[in-house]
Amino acid sequence: MMTSELKFPEGNPFYRNYIDVVGEVELLDHLQRQLENFPKFIHSIPDEKLGYAYGKEKWTIAEALMHIIDSERVFQFRAFWFARGEQTPLPGFDQDVFAKGSDPSRRSKESLIEEYRIVRRSTISIFANLDRKTLERTGIASNLEWSVAALGFVICGHQRHHRNVIRERYL
Repeated sequence: MMTSELKFPEGNPFYRNYIDVVGEVELLDHLQRQLENFPKFIHSIPDEKLGYAYGKEKWTIAEALMHIIDSERVFQFRAFWFARGEQTPLPGFDQDVFAKGSDPSRRSKESLIEEYRIVRRSTISIFANLDRKTLERTGIASNLEWSVAALGFVICGHQRHHRNVIRERYL
């Protein structure tokens, strides 16, 4: 499915920005490309920078990387939930609670890269086996209606957004 084919619910401009940042892409190709490129980006970050935050109350680079991984897990689960036809609404999550609970300061760059790869391969596995009808299924999470496909594109755009923030504000 291409970005332009996506039926994204109106009234959700915050998440729409994540889809817009990836541009016109095919979902599976983009997920795979990010799997190849994002670990290289992480690897390029100097080890001494992982604990750096550009301002008070801002995440460190390691926390931002862990946030990308944690958020992908949440969005992936939502897509899986809706793809299987479950209609029970899912709650939101507090990204700051997750960030504090992740404690990436004790993690090596290699362990963050490996965890990212595992999560992304799982995401690709889920989306690779969905037909168009399933990608168009919707459900409620965080009090918002989502399509399965929209969640896939949000995963891509969320990662790109935070990579851009790291490049612009941290490095």
